[in-house]
Amino acid sequence: MPTNAASAAAAVTRTLAVPGATLHFQVAGRGPVLLLSQSGEGDADRTVDLVPHLTDTFTVVTYDRRGLSRSTLDDPAGPVTMAEHADDVARLLAEVTDGPALMAGFSMGAAIGLQAVARHPGLLSTLIAHEPVMPNLLAGADRAEHLAELTAIQDVHAAGGLPAAFPAIARHLGIDPSHDETEDGLTPQPMTPRRQANFGFFIGTEFTAVTTDALDPAGPVRAAARAGTRIIAATGRTTRPTVHTYRCALALAERLGTEPVEFPGGHNGNTAFPRATAQTLKTLLGR
Repeated sequence: MPTNAASAAAAVTRTLAVPGATLHFQVAGRGPVLLLSQSGEGDADRTVDLVPHLTDTFTVVTYDRRGLSRSTLDDPAGPVTMAEHADDVARLLAEVTDGPALMAGFSMGAAIGLQAVARHPGLLSTLIAHEPVMPNLLAGADRAEHLAELTAIQDVHAAGGLPAAFPAIARHLGIDPSHDETEDGLTPQPMTPRRQANFGFFIGTEFTAVTTDALDPAGPVRAAARAGTRIIAATGRTTRPTVHTYRCALALAERLGTEPVEFPGGHNGNTAFPRATAQTLKTLLGR
């Protein structure tokens, strides 16, 4: 039976069988349902420092995207599409709530959120789309450049593995882990074998899902207007304006006729500044 609340003391871990995969997800807190959809290789554990600052206000749902960590694919060698990711979001939310939910998506998660708005009108009451990796939001040469950089990272990864791909990812997203500022006391996120496997899946399989996706960028905006869904385009305060995902957020805001909202930090600010990110989410979602 769907519920809008879970214990605030500890996360409840569950699995859900969906077409082509079994999803791992976690539920914690009380209040309106807020789904966090992560960037890059991030799974449900990526937000370990963020979730505790939200559970006093929201029922927070985190999950491993299909193909990452504990969300296993029926066919590990098969493709994954953005439409499948969006449908997974709809099925997860149907498990935990009877009404429209809140969603905060970061990078890949933001692109999935926009897909979910278009494919499942009324599923979300509010979507915060932070620097979506969605080339279709851009026009002309900008779109071509964004597609080319994703393909180039795939090529570098295929030739030299993760050690070769990391510098390219950092360059294209403006991320420098050795110099970027963070809040104090963060949980270490070592490069474990599981995380390495997630990176490989993200680059090798999910980049292809992004570059081959044909979603009309006007689709989510039209669907949101019909269903009464609020979409908030968001950028990182320190993300370089030349970064394509930053420009995707600007393009989304332009389509919405709004100004983008700034979040702490850069492209990965939600993990670098979890306390400040939680406060920003509470302010935006409390309006």
